[in-house]
Amino acid sequence: MPELPEVEIIRQSLDKKIRKKKVKKVIIRNKNLRVKIPNDFKKFLEKKIINKVSRFSKYLIIYLSNNKFCLIHLGMSGTIHLIDPNNKKDFTNLSFYNSSFLPKKHNHIEIIFDKFKIIYNDPRRFGFFQMIKNSDDLKRRLMHLGPEPFEDKFNLKYFFKFIKNKERTIKDLLIDQKFVSGIGNIYASEILFLSKINPQKILKLLSEKECSQIIRNSKKVLLDAIDKGGSSIRDFKNINGNKGGFQDNFNVYHREGKSCKRMNCGGIIIKKVITNRSTFFCNFCQN
Repeated sequence: MPELPEVEIIRQSLDKKIRKKKVKKVIIRNKNLRVKIPNDFKKFLEKKIINKVSRFSKYLIIYLSNNKFCLIHLGMSGTIHLIDPNNKKDFTNLSFYNSSFLPKKHNHIEIIFDKFKIIYNDPRRFGFFQMIKNSDDLKRRLMHLGPEPFEDKFNLKYFFKFIKNKERTIKDLLIDQKFVSGIGNIYASEILFLSKINPQKILKLLSEKECSQIIRNSKKVLLDAIDKGGSSIRDFKNINGNKGGFQDNFNVYHREGKSCKRMNCGGIIIKKVITNRSTFFCNFCQN
């Protein structure tokens, strides 16, 4: 599943391509996504101009010219492809955890513009497109999510209030979207490495200094990943067919059995399953 940096790269790519463009036609080939496509979805999008493409957490938000919104979540296997007959590229995939190959039987939605089209492809069908009729409904739709790591609300006071007397692990908390939005398995491991904190540490045992380090490193890691174009695992590519580069900077993720990169550490990266997710950390400097 794409995390905040990968969705942000997709947002940037889509916004650059479809901003101020008019939707000419919508073709729905399969309504049965995680949230069933409503019967009036075609009417909702067709003939509308895209004002901009925004993002919150792992959600893409398409702002329409009539002050309505289309909310998109890619789920586990959803990919968005740009098909431009006048600019044929080897890679059409804007998304994450998939190849550039576009198996047509999983093309569920096509959004057609004047000179190109956007295709939503999703083998598992865990993603969704949702109509949002006004800004108040949009706020209500996302209100179950915690703040993004970049927001002022994600501060020490908020952190301490959330973890008080909690017996959960810090890794479990960091991937809880009700606590903070957009961090997933990859970046939680990297954030905790930079913070020198064992992912199995119980929340109520965290010090003020450790919480401050997590807040600071959450921003650092995610901004660095966005700057490097996201993490390319398998074949994530942006609209220009360029891979992300953050995977070249992984300190712990997918480095099981390798030496710790921290100077003079001497530790080995190990993998443990925490909350049913693979977690990577150094057995020395994170103990």
